[in-house]
Amino acid sequence: MRLISRLFTGLALLGCLFALPASAQSDYPSKPVKFIVPYPPGGTTDLLARLMSQWLSQHLNQQVVVENKAGGGNNIGTEMAVRSAPDGYTIFLVNPANAINASLYPKLPFNFLEDMQPVAGIVRVPNVMTVTKNFPARTVAEFIEYAKKNPGKVNMASSGSGTSVHLSGEMFKFMTGIDMKHVPYKGAGPATTDLIGGQVDVLFDNMPSIIGHIRGGSVRALAVTSAQRSPALDVPTVAETVPGYEASAWFGIAVPKGTPAAAVQRLNREVNAALADPGMKAKLADLGGVPIAGTPEQFWAIHKMETEKWAKIVQFSGAKAD
Repeated sequence: MRLISRLFTGLALLGCLFALPASAQSDYPSKPVKFIVPYPPGGTTDLLARLMSQWLSQHLNQQVVVENKAGGGNNIGTEMAVRSAPDGYTIFLVNPANAINASLYPKLPFNFLEDMQPVAGIVRVPNVMTVTKNFPARTVAEFIEYAKKNPGKVNMASSGSGTSVHLSGEMFKFMTGIDMKHVPYKGAGPATTDLIGGQVDVLFDNMPSIIGHIRGGSVRALAVTSAQRSPALDVPTVAETVPGYEASAWFGIAVPKGTPAAAVQRLNREVNAALADPGMKAKLADLGGVPIAGTPEQFWAIHKMETEKWAKIVQFSGAKAD
């Protein structure tokens, strides 16, 4: 009996030892989490990260600290995330550039879809097809008609060659057969300034960046680039005139490949909880955003689809990285 008792005691102790790693994982996170944003402070990407980091800090009971790592067309911050330890303590804000850059840059030192793994989607935010106050077209159909009658004379501004703003316009050219002259700027700010001043004619800018100017009357919105109309602006979609057109920006969270499943599951659960919260939904709606809650796999399916879509537009436009 003593031998059997000792045997059961030994097995119980052994079971406890094997259970320790799982127990440790269930305590995630036990220290602050770094949230890499591959852009400087102040833009749409940074704003979304700070909204989400505040929620996660409160609900993970650990600080989630935003670290802006700008440069290289998004690639410096992305590579930093890819090379980080897969321990759940580095998360990354995925954005359209991660899909575009896969074809825009021929020799990246990483493969985003293979080297990172998904956590959750956050939001889709439309771009807005915006023209100068005095542009003769009042609708998308009138714009197309005008551009066809004046080939190469319409100046299309962008925040830089190869950006989602640029390629949203290139997709419009591809699907309508019109010819516009691309005028790249070093960021959305100077592009918007020249649009207001009438130096350029049209800009497919992110809604959060341009909506204040639209509401203020310094520029005029023709349509949003999302599949559905946005409650933030009383304008139609481009797709109502150009069927199949969709070029909204989308954002989510990913982690280095190999991150423990327990950490991914916890993060996914908290992000989805944030997207169901009325206060967070209201803040995203102010940006014109529509939440894209779901599983990691559902978010990665979006990323793969966007990567394939933009590869075709990069090839069509001949876009090159600045």
